[in-house]
Amino acid sequence: MAAITHPLHSLTLTFKTPNPRFTPLPKLTISATSSSNRHISGRKLTAAVIGGGPAGSSAAEALASGGIETYLFERSPSGAKPCGGAIPLCMLEEFSIPPDLIDRKVTHMKIISPSNLTVDFGKTLKPHEYISMLRREVLDSYLRSRAESKGVTLVKALVTNLDVPFQPNQPYIVNYTVNNRMKYLPVDVVVGADGANSRVAKAIDAGDYACAIAFQERIKLPDDKMEYYENLAEMYVGNDVSPDFYAWVFPKCDHVAVGTGTVCSKQYIKQYQQGVRSRVHPKIAGGKVIKVEAHPIPEHPRPVRVRGRVALVGDAAGYVTKCSGEGIYFAAKSGRMCGEAIVKASEGGHRMINESDLKREYLKEWDSRYKTTFRFLDLLQHVFYGSNAAREALVELCGDEYVQRMTFESYLYKKLAKGNSWEDFKMVSNTIGSLIRCKLVGKQMESFDPNVLAKALCLVEMDMIGWFRWWHDDTHSSSPSVIQIYR
Repeated sequence: MAAITHPLHSLTLTFKTPNPRFTPLPKLTISATSSSNRHISGRKLTAAVIGGGPAGSSAAEALASGGIETYLFERSPSGAKPCGGAIPLCMLEEFSIPPDLIDRKVTHMKIISPSNLTVDFGKTLKPHEYISMLRREVLDSYLRSRAESKGVTLVKALVTNLDVPFQPNQPYIVNYTVNNRMKYLPVDVVVGADGANSRVAKAIDAGDYACAIAFQERIKLPDDKMEYYENLAEMYVGNDVSPDFYAWVFPKCDHVAVGTGTVCSKQYIKQYQQGVRSRVHPKIAGGKVIKVEAHPIPEHPRPVRVRGRVALVGDAAGYVTKCSGEGIYFAAKSGRMCGEAIVKASEGGHRMINESDLKREYLKEWDSRYKTTFRFLDLLQHVFYGSNAAREALVELCGDEYVQRMTFESYLYKKLAKGNSWEDFKMVSNTIGSLIRCKLVGKQMESFDPNVLAKALCLVEMDMIGWFRWWHDDTHSSSPSVIQIYR
């Protein structure tokens, strides 16, 4: 048996196999029992959070606020993940985001079809409602600083690998480099918030998942062109900009972010970027590219998100929604929920936790809140992003003000919007009508994946049946929407 002492704290943890890259330091030992929920004597539970984005910072803040000794690892604090930077209104209050971090308040949104049919998608926003646009480097820096103010130790270093213990009462060893020097840190719990290419996920054999690639250019526009995008965001759909997603133009403080994404044709991402630039060319003519960014984005949750005393959050866990590609809110939310779950299970850092604690307090709660949302948006992406005809139908539907109201209420406040029974019925009818007009019902049905098509038609049928059942109910309380039935 060998023992190490880490320079960041006085704990010394005994592990089975010494790492030959390091020189053993003077031996110190902490007592351990066979009980995985043992009381920790003389110290608090220690946690390492790997990754300093919204997921990692939110997890670290929750951990430190709850009495856990917390270390937050971020290799590039000045960097930023390529991201559209849109966050819902509820996140500002829920995560206490200061107003001065917001670059633009988007109150108008246009969605443009393959044939250039343009729909104003912001007609139903109320006077106090808007979509916040910000830069990730600004948001991430703020969240890390706030976590530090709660007692988190920020470690500016690259984590190279995680040594997983052989025994349940042994520590995890975080190996990292600082100024080309290898160092290590023994901890009780690890939160992996290190993105789609998570090294923490690899260390616990969490399984693979399909990744999309997002490509974005930040373009500084002349003042007259920037004025057009003062409070406007645009979404473009079509095979020329992406075969399975959408392209965007989002306004920032002094520039616009122009980008696109794809999962099935990643090798042609630059071609699709040229496609969106061609579509938007008159509006950005004379602009100067100031930054080019690309990054993988997970397409679905990982097969394993908790193993041992390690939990994955944010992109590392696969928490990016289909159809909209939203990830910032769900990253921060998953990080906070995971941190709070560890605090609760450890009784404020006084007891050791185990895998069943993390699954019960974190995973079960997360899945109960959001699993259906992710599945439903996955289905919508399959139905409406699969062909140009489907995209035309999508844009046509987006012109309906009731569809807009339901969409924005669900997005801005992250809760199921209360619908009107008659409008719900009309929405289902209009959906079928749009599909027929765009030739998706009839000759082109055979081009759909049979399983996806069956699910889509099943949802429509179930919604209509549910509506008629409601109609014959004397109480007329509320009509069951597609989302409610699917849940």
